[in-house]
Amino acid sequence: MSNAAALTEAGFASAVANGVTLVDFWAEWCGPCRMMSPVLDELAADYAGKASVGKVNVDQEPGLAEQFGVSSIPTLLVIKNGAEVKRYIGVTPKAELVKALDASLA
Repeated sequence: MSNAAALTEAGFASAVANGVTLVDFWAEWCGPCRMMSPVLDELAADYAGKASVGKVNVDQEPGLAEQFGVSSIPTLLVIKNGAEVKRYIGVTPKAELVKALDASLA
């Protein structure tokens, strides 16, 4: 079971409206997405109470993927108070994500 919250179109806006959220656009069949999954679980635990980690399954939520212009997965967005502040495409080292989260929280 993932520590990251599953995000859907219905609750997405309210989930990212306040604070810092790392959003992973992924799919079940995507190998690199599966490689990122444990990293995202660790970040969700590490940042509990400080930042949120959410996952958007692009097969189930194509509207959100389209809204954010996601054409390759995994795509990871750092969203602060509803606005995208950083974007990563592909497998991204945990240290890079930690740096982005810390900068957004500062």
